[in-house]
Amino acid sequence: MPTAAHPDDIVFLSAVATAAAIRAGEFTATDAVNAYLRRIDAIDGEIKSYITVCREEALGAAADADDALRRGDDAINGALFGVPIAVKDQFNTAGILTSNGSRAYADNVPDEDATVVARLKDAGAILLGKLNLSELAMGGTADPPYGTPQNPWRFGHTPGESSSGSGAALAAHLCAASVGEDTGGSGRGPASYCNAVGLRPTFTRISRHGITPMCWFMDAAAPMTKTVADCALALGAVAGYDPRDPTTSRRPVPDYYGMLDGDIRGMRVGRMTELCNAPDMHADVRRATDAALETLAGLGAEVVDVSLPLTEIAGAIFVGIADTEGAGARDGLMRRAPEQLDRASRTRLQSASLVPAKVQNRALKARVLLRRQFEEAFRQVDALVSPTAPYPAPRHDALTAPFESADDVRQRFFFRRSYTGCYPLAGMPAVSIPGGFTGDGLPIGLQIGGGPFAEDTILQVAYAYQEATDWHTRRAPV
Repeated sequence: MPTAAHPDDIVFLSAVATAAAIRAGEFTATDAVNAYLRRIDAIDGEIKSYITVCREEALGAAADADDALRRGDDAINGALFGVPIAVKDQFNTAGILTSNGSRAYADNVPDEDATVVARLKDAGAILLGKLNLSELAMGGTADPPYGTPQNPWRFGHTPGESSSGSGAALAAHLCAASVGEDTGGSGRGPASYCNAVGLRPTFTRISRHGITPMCWFMDAAAPMTKTVADCALALGAVAGYDPRDPTTSRRPVPDYYGMLDGDIRGMRVGRMTELCNAPDMHADVRRATDAALETLAGLGAEVVDVSLPLTEIAGAIFVGIADTEGAGARDGLMRRAPEQLDRASRTRLQSASLVPAKVQNRALKARVLLRRQFEEAFRQVDALVSPTAPYPAPRHDALTAPFESADDVRQRFFFRRSYTGCYPLAGMPAVSIPGGFTGDGLPIGLQIGGGPFAEDTILQVAYAYQEATDWHTRRAPV
C-alpha cells in the first residue's frame, strides 16, 4: 500500500491508505490534517473549492484521534479513522455555516449535523471544511458568491456542477475524500470532469436528513473519492436506514469494500447504444468508451449492446420534473427575497414555475416508462456502461453564454443531462470513474450503472477496470 515519502505527500494518498498509515503509526492524524491545511492555504485561493475551512475543529478532531490511537480505543477501528474529508456546503453541519452556495443562506448555521456528516464522523473521518457548489445545487450560477471553482486540470474550465468544489478539491488533493450531492448528475459530472470517482446510490440507500433539497424525488448524497476502494469504504460508512428520513431503506448494508476482488468473469455488461452512439459526442470520449469496453471484455466480461430508447430524451424528462419540483421548493424564497439569488438561478426558477402541470405530468409518465426500460435491461445484463458526459469539461464562458437557438438549448440544457439524468429517473445507482483523457489532456469519465441496490455489482466492475488501468493515478498540474 502506498505511503508518504515526505509529510506533504500525505495529501496524495487514498483514503484507504491514509487510514491504514495512521493506524500503523507511519504518521499521525494531526500530520494528515496539517498537510491538507498547508495545501489548501497554498493553492485553494485560485481553485476556490472551499467555502469554509474548519481549521481549529479539524485539528481538535485530529488530536482526539491521535489520543485514541495511543490509548487503543475502539475508535481506531472506524473505517475512515483519521481521514481528512470535506463535504458539499449543502449538508448541515452543527455550528458551521451551511450556505448552499447562496447569499440567501449567508447566516444559516444549523444546530445539528446531517446524518451523512454524523456517520462520517462516527467512522473516524475528520471534517476539513465545506465545499463550494452551484447556488442551491442547481447549476448554471452566473456570479457565484463564494467564487467560481476552477478545474485543477485546466483553469478556465468548469470542474462540473453542482458539486463543483467536491470534484475540484479531489483533483487538487485538498481532501482525502469528499461528499457531493447528486440529483441528476451533480456528483458524477464533477467526478468525470476532474478524474475522480463519484457514486450516485440507489434512491433510499443513503439518508437525506440534513441535506437542503433540490428535488425531493431524486436527491441523493454522493460519495466522491480518489479511488473505487475509497468509494466503497465511504458508501459503507454512510449507507443504511435512518429514522429521521422515512424514505431510507431498511435493507442491510453490505460490506462493499470487503467484497472488492476485481473478478468480473462471466458478468454481462451492456453497452448503452443510444448514449454511446450519439453523433454529437466528442471523438475522444467515444474512443475512450470503446477502449474501456474492450478492457472489460479482456477481463472476462461479456459485452453486449443494449437499447434504452428513452435515454435519448432523459435530459428533457429530468428537467421537466426536477426544475418544477425545485421551483416549488424555493417558492417561499422567491417570494420573500428574490434579490438575494443569482440572476441565472432566479431566471431558472421563474421559468420552471411557469411549466404547465400537464407538462410535468407527461414527464412523470415518461419517467415510469424509462424505468421499465431499465428494468428490462437489467434482466439481460449485470451492469450498463456509457460515458458519464458526452464531452470533457467545457470552459466556464461556454456555460454562461446566452442561448443562440433551440438547438443550442437542446445541446447545453438537455443533451448532457441525458447521460447522468437517466439513472436518478430510474431510481438506480451509477458510478463515474476515471476512463481516460482527451488528446489535449482533459479527463474523461466512464459511467457504470446497475439495478436497484446493485452498488456492489457496479463497484466490482469499476474496481476491476480501475485495477487494469492507470488513469486514476495521474495528477492534475497544480
